[in-house]
Amino acid sequence: MRDWQVKRRERTRHLIELGGLVVKAGLVDLTDDDRAAMYGAFLTIADQLRRADRATALTLWQRRGKRAFNMEGEVVGTPPAGA
Repeated sequence: MRDWQVKRRERTRHLIELGGLVVKAGLVDLTDDDRAAMYGAFLTIADQLRRADRATALTLWQRRGKRAFNMEGEVVGTPPAGA
């Protein structure tokens, strides 16, 4: 397989995984699949990460996300089987 094909597949997989997180967080249902609302929420998050308290926000979000993954029995940072 050519290098560009491998990179494209890796990017596609990454984007699918990110989309899965949007669904997993319940954003699709909670916004009635309103893409503008979800994008606005992501822009709000990005604004928070541009502020001086970036490290604090990231730490809080990481802890919360890891707890949620652990409660669901998922191993954080490990690719799914067969990857």
